Amino acid sequence: MKTNLRQFCFCAVFTALCAVCAQIQIPLPMVPINLALFAVHLAGALLGAKRGVAAVAAYVMLGALGAPVFAGFAGGVQVIMGKTGGYLLGYLIAALLVGLLRARWGIGYWRLCFAMAVGTAGCYFFGTIWFMAVTGTGIWTSLVYCVFPFLAGDALKIALAAYLARRLAAPLRTLGGEM
Repeated sequence: MKTNLRQFCFCAVFTALCAVCAQIQIPLPMVPINLALFAVHLAGALLGAKRGVAAVAAYVMLGALGAPVFAGFAGGVQVIMGKTGGYLLGYLIAALLVGLLRARWGIGYWRLCFAMAVGTAGCYFFGTIWFMAVTGTGIWTSLVYCVFPFLAGDALKIALAAYLARRLAAPLRTLGGEM
């Protein structure tokens, strides 16, 4: 019972971290730049695939139910069904990939960076396909709006998230976390 409560609390902390990081943003015309993917990477790396996805799923569900947890304090099903909804759902893919690859490759810095890059690519892929379907734009226009402006910032998020994951892995394990 104690372990389940701890795991639930860890998931809740990462759900809240996703909500807070989503508010740290730079608004752009089509898709805002925010730090939510940073929190998603940490959730996958520190909680593992199953709990990391659970934490991110709780974040997405809170937003779907109308809680103002998405970028710009937005919430509701209309956000998920809108042009950026694929990226929100892509966070689930990213957390899953990061968690699975971390479990397979370990907690080495460059391995974590690569796992997070794969997770980011999964999020980009799903989100960009969704964006194209909702807006009717072509691949090149969608990449210009949804991928290219984010590459440098996401590289920095990956570098910082991998560093923090390595630093936090031992204390989290001591507290009864996934690692």
